[in-house]
Parts: sequence; C-alpha cells; structure tokens
Amino acid sequence: MDQRKATDVFHEWAEKGKDVGMEKGHAASVDVMLNLLLEDASKPFSAIDIGCGNGWVVRQLSNHQHCTTASGVDGATAMIERAHEIDPEGLYHYGQLPEWKPQQPVDVIHSMECLYYLQQPLEFLQIIHDDWMNPAGKLVIGMDHYEENPASHDWPDSLNVHMTTLSIQTWVEGMLSAGFENVNAIQTGAKEGWAGTLVLSGTKPQRHQ
Repeated sequence: MDQRKATDVFHEWAEKGKDVGMEKGHAASVDVMLNLLLEDASKPFSAIDIGCGNGWVVRQLSNHQHCTTASGVDGATAMIERAHEIDPEGLYHYGQLPEWKPQQPVDVIHSMECLYYLQQPLEFLQIIHDDWMNPAGKLVIGMDHYEENPASHDWPDSLNVHMTTLSIQTWVEGMLSAGFENVNAIQTGAKEGWAGTLVLSGTKPQRHQ
C-alpha cells in the first residue's frame, strides 16, 4: 500500500477536531521551545511557525510584546481553515514544503512535529537558513520522532506515512552544516518508556561588517 501524505492525515485530523488534542499534547514542549526562542527578545521581531496546524503557536507569538508580525504555514488545508476560523485576522498560509517560502525573511522561526515528515529534512534546514531567516535570526525545532526515542519508531507504519528517522547527533550536524551557530539539543518531558521531545535550537550568523 502506498504511503499517505502527512498533510492528508492532518487534514483529516483537523476535520475531526483532533487539532485541539494536538495543541494540548504538545503544549508543555512548546512552552520550553518558546522560552528558548524568546528568552532574549528585547527588540521588535517577526516570526513564523512551520507546520502551524490551527495556528495556536502563531497566536502565542503574536501576543509577545515585541512581536511585530507572526504568521504560520501548513500543508493541510483543513488546518489552515481552522486557523482562520479561530483567528480571522491572523496570517495563515497554505503551502507545501519544501517549495513554499515566505515573502520576506523573518527573525524567529518555530517548528513543532513537522520537519521529519519531509523526505530531505536536513536539506530543508539549509533552505530555512538561506531563504527564510534574517541575519542573527533564531530557529527552534521540536520533534518526538527520532532515533533515540524508540516509542516513536512504529509511527511510520501505524500511520502509513513517511517519517525520516534521524539521531540527535545527525540533526545537530545538519544544523551546523546548514550554517547555524550556537546549536543546542535538549530532551524535554522524558519519562519511563518515552525519551521526550527533542528540541534543537540555533542562530543564523550576523552579517560581517
């Protein structure tokens, strides 16, 4: 049986109202990610959430006192429709990755449970670095499916969806190869039988004077 597109699965989940459960399930990890992303935010910044679902992280970013604009992109049409229903004035874009790109680069990028669905996620890190981000911009990525979390290894088969299973070290090396600095990897929310969410962060170098 041919594998399904992840975006089709999430489209169905949004139609069934499962987006709310996804929001609640990822909330604790996303809190950690946003703290990493915004801990030093003291001047105006623009932001985008890759794989924004119903837009709940976009709305959190928008509420930050220094956020000038926050937008989201998702490849599941029903997710974007849900985002617009909840927040009609919000900036939510339907787009397929890795082809879609923002019109303007941004300062802050967040992505939770998205990149490993791509066929070549490490190549997409290079695209993010080169085409999505302003100099000195910050990126944070969260994922529950990775080599050191065996509890997630059956997900590709159970959902019949492609997932790229990489080790923490491979992700870190991918971030560095893409040009990111200050690359860090932590695991949050670990418990018995669950290695936790892998959170990767890094910054795009400032332009040389």
